[in-house]
Amino acid sequence: MTNREMLEIAMRQSAEDLGCREANLAAGRNVAVPLKMGKNARKYLKQPITCSLVSYGNNVVAASINETFALVREYIGKFEFYHCFETPNMHWLNERLAEKGHKICFMAEYYLPDISRMPLLSCAYETRLLEPEDFEGLYLPEWSNALCKERRHLDVLGAGAYDGSALVGLAACSADCEEMWQIGVDVLPEYRRRGIASALTSALAREILNRNKVPFYCAAWSNIRSARNAVKCGFVPAWVEMTAKPAAIVDEMNL
Repeated sequence: MTNREMLEIAMRQSAEDLGCREANLAAGRNVAVPLKMGKNARKYLKQPITCSLVSYGNNVVAASINETFALVREYIGKFEFYHCFETPNMHWLNERLAEKGHKICFMAEYYLPDISRMPLLSCAYETRLLEPEDFEGLYLPEWSNALCKERRHLDVLGAGAYDGSALVGLAACSADCEEMWQIGVDVLPEYRRRGIASALTSALAREILNRNKVPFYCAAWSNIRSARNAVKCGFVPAWVEMTAKPAAIVDEMNL
């Protein structure tokens, strides 16, 4: 699978998530569309969603419910596409969303592998490929980035690092959509900075590609440790997203 093919798959998935055309994501101008999540949208995207802004580095596609559509369209008309994801511009949008009972909620950067840059990494510990049956008993707080108890049926593949019989690092992927599997990774605090995360992430990414799926990786802009892991393993930034939800849902997250 080539880099171009993986990017096309990701853009096709984003179009399904937003309810837009793939061509909208590569247009030379910002585009606003009604939010219409497709039946094959990423499985962890939970309604209600007020609006979602996505950029692959060409423009912004903003999908919005009818109540906030005019506001969101005005916002993406005010700024260069990458400025739509920056403060203080976001304050302009958030203040006006709040008047309608909504708030900005999530922001994240997504990575895809660059086939030409994917190293074969190792660490000082034994690593093993894990199947779903191996995840039993691992749905614990220390592995919450790698595995999701609420969506355990989507956890399809993993790679573990062992110090003797003890699991000290875990990367796993979830089948969040038909063609793309998302990687998450955890390492026990006392074992960090030993190359475990990168060894597991790179091994799992290669195994996903061997199964003809696209590995993707998500990190908050502020999570430097996670972003460095992605880059070390040959992943490069591919797209960014910003999502707004009803204010009551955002406020509940902050309780």
